[in-house]
Amino acid sequence: MAEFIANAIQTVEANGNVLYTDTAVCPSKCITRRAGSGIVRVKGLGNQRARYLASFSGNIQIPTGGTVEEISLAIAVDGEPLLATQMIVTPTAAETLWNVSAQTYIDVPCNCCVTVAVQNTSEQAIEVQNANLIVVRTA
Repeated sequence: MAEFIANAIQTVEANGNVLYTDTAVCPSKCITRRAGSGIVRVKGLGNQRARYLASFSGNIQIPTGGTVEEISLAIAVDGEPLLATQMIVTPTAAETLWNVSAQTYIDVPCNCCVTVAVQNTSEQAIEVQNANLIVVRTA
């Protein structure tokens, strides 16, 4: 199990990844991340397939001066957002925080790795606060 967090508010450009500033828990050698990155690498061990559960929660808002419209994040695997995990809100004003969350299972082939991230799928930059990504190996 690993937990990556970023409590301070950050601006995430359209199609950009949420960045994590701290690693709260990460005793697993199957789950790795470079410090300051938003990309987490999960891998299978030897000749066994692996299954992980990735869960994200955080607060999102339109920054000051941004267009008031639908904004969203999604969990992405190997750079591709999984639309089934898209977290969509439609704020009525800028600087109005909304809490979002999603989770998904990720299968990793034998002797292989995949990357997991949380991507801004909005048309504009958004702000993210209290970002929390938990990745657990389940099988």
